[in-house]
Amino acid sequence: MSLLSDLKVGEKGKVVAVRGEGAIRRRLFDMGITPGAEVYLRKKAPLGDPIEIAIRGYELTLRKSEAAQVEIQMY
Repeated sequence: MSLLSDLKVGEKGKVVAVRGEGAIRRRLFDMGITPGAEVYLRKKAPLGDPIEIAIRGYELTLRKSEAAQVEIQMY
């Protein structure tokens, strides 16, 4: 398994699990990052933080620390 934070621009993956606890985990679920969702890495900031992903038909910006809580299966 890989982490969402490890994707390179243009790569896709499927969410397998969301780690973390409390508010961070709840926030990720509220944003639609749930097991089974397909993600596509659209952009990375010059220093790699934040990242922009496409998920469930919309674009979402995440901090790299938040993306590191999401386990994915890469395509």
